[in-house]
Amino acid sequence: MNVLQITFSPTGGTDKVAEIITKAWGTPVNKVDLSNAETDYSSLSLGKEDIAIIAIPSYGGRVPSLAAQRISNIHGNQTPCVIVCVYGNRAYEDTLIELNDIAEKSGFQVIAAIAAIAEHSIMHQYAAGRPDRKDKSELISFANKILDKITSNSTEFAAPQIPGNRPYKKAGKAGLVPKANNNCTSCGLCAKQCPAKAINTEDFKTADGKKCISCMRCVVKCPQSARKVNGTLVSVAALAIKKACSIRKGNELYI
Repeated sequence: MNVLQITFSPTGGTDKVAEIITKAWGTPVNKVDLSNAETDYSSLSLGKEDIAIIAIPSYGGRVPSLAAQRISNIHGNQTPCVIVCVYGNRAYEDTLIELNDIAEKSGFQVIAAIAAIAEHSIMHQYAAGRPDRKDKSELISFANKILDKITSNSTEFAAPQIPGNRPYKKAGKAGLVPKANNNCTSCGLCAKQCPAKAINTEDFKTADGKKCISCMRCVVKCPQSARKVNGTLVSVAALAIKKACSIRKGNELYI
């Protein structure tokens, strides 16, 4: 079984979830980083002997547009596929059903779906430290159930019933654009790592608000911790979702 782990994980939370699942399968894993703006995704072609896991974060209840574009360029060729959406304990809304539709349109055969929790990429007080030990145990259990389905010798996999709405909810705007402070040394790592190429390579302290997707990769990757988002705006946003995030949500498997 050849496993291809395809992830869009600007701040690492989605990677953590995907790796827990694929490690449980005990087989070598090839990785594709959808946050890499330089990769030619149209050159990626899979086969029925492969197994793919496509994992992305939920951005306002939708699939991040960049991830959607890049997945759409991959040639699935009816490869069995597990889709995963990761969210910060608020809600994933239409993310999972949208990811299902994108994967199927790209030629993948979706055989299972997982909604999982990871620490919020902007408001870190929500789902702090997750995936934790309990999450890991749940995800390993999910992985084993999926592996049983994969190895069942079935010639045709039943499609999972995935929650969500069509048409999908309206996509929100990014809004929170990180800016550099005086700690910036203009090393250029932020621009190199930006999935959207939103950071000016001639002036690393500035970013294009129209291109920025508020993924926070530049904030996480900056070696000087020089890039920040507006604290007042973050506080307002955190207050708005406090009630929705106050109760611990569990991981979900659809198979």
